[in-house]
Amino acid sequence: MSYLEGLFGLEGQKALVTGGTRGIGQTMALALHEQAQTSSWFKFRDTTNKATHDQIIALGRKCTIYTADLASQESVAGILPKILADDHKITILLNCAGIQRRHPSEKFPSNDWDEVLQVNLTTVFTLCRDVGAHMLSNEPDSANRRGSIINIASLLSFQGGLTVPAYAASKGGITQLTKALSNEWASKGIAVNAIAPGYIATEMNTALIDDENRAARF
Repeated sequence: MSYLEGLFGLEGQKALVTGGTRGIGQTMALALHEQAQTSSWFKFRDTTNKATHDQIIALGRKCTIYTADLASQESVAGILPKILADDHKITILLNCAGIQRRHPSEKFPSNDWDEVLQVNLTTVFTLCRDVGAHMLSNEPDSANRRGSIINIASLLSFQGGLTVPAYAASKGGITQLTKALSNEWASKGIAVNAIAPGYIATEMNTALIDDENRAARF
């Protein structure tokens, strides 16, 4: 193994990925497995969409689906115990799952606000907390690394957007949560980082991209 492979290689890593059925999460999940012999555990709402799973298996990698409802805090809290009960170890957490609800701010329903904050922020915190505690129990490698957490933030973490106050608030929270966890855990061997993509042609943004009136205004 070269020096750079030792620093950045993914050989033998074990990843927990949320939001891996489509969009950015699916692409990142596949990239993990294309790069090296990596095993992963996916959180899906159900087992009907197995496209990502099947593509990973076709690469000769290992992949297991665990189901949970990220809008339910009780369901989220049960994810890690299921994985650990199967005697798995996690060295990478990739939080990609997210939802969006679009309404004028003065008409934004409270139930939509609550659901977006639960899925996009509270679930991410819960998984970071629980998986982070698990990683702290891992034996560090020769570079004193115990694990890596990657949270998907957004351009809207900084720009705010239009008619998406809950999404913007949740993604702003992701950036601050990531900083807070990194401050505590970096010295203990857990890297915590966030990636903030701009507008990507994914299913979540289809309506926005196809809105000719909005495009004309900008």
